[in-house]
Amino acid sequence: MTRKKQGARDKLREYFLRNIGKVLKSDELRNITGISEWARRIRELRNEEGYQILTHNDRSDLKPGEYILENPKPQPAFSREISKETRAYVLDRNGFTCQMCGAVAGEPHPYDPTRKTRLHIGHIIDKSMGGTDDASNLRAICSVCNEGASNLTLDRPSYEKLLIQVRRATGADQLKVLEWLKKKFPDLA
Repeated sequence: MTRKKQGARDKLREYFLRNIGKVLKSDELRNITGISEWARRIRELRNEEGYQILTHNDRSDLKPGEYILENPKPQPAFSREISKETRAYVLDRNGFTCQMCGAVAGEPHPYDPTRKTRLHIGHIIDKSMGGTDDASNLRAICSVCNEGASNLTLDRPSYEKLLIQVRRATGADQLKVLEWLKKKFPDLA
């Protein structure tokens, strides 16, 4: 008799259901799955299966990196309806660049150089808050930002704020920005 290998999402679901009402920490959840994308599996349990797994964004007594499942009964989940064509359009429109941190797909991530940047499609206004799957409500977002972006929308910095940051940077860093801009806009150089 052969046993089917259990996936990370299945392991997390079982663990949460065995520990209903108990605060679980990110380190133990990472160890349960044995994968780096464990937080994505938690989002899938929430978004696709409807489990109400709460975090510090939902309850003020929880700290970042703490999770709790209070009720074993899932709520109706949202279906995934973003077509491959829409995904491709959004990635291309966003220049295969994370719209939160600026990381580029396939390159080492600026906040975690041990990982290559992997892009996902994220909602600007989350579906749980009434957002849609229209391309105008979607953006490219890296897995690092996506792990902490649940129902969070950051404003893009204005020209003035960017200019202030560039002016405050060292001359060497300003030159790196210039080189990056020349690569991004070769026709203007």
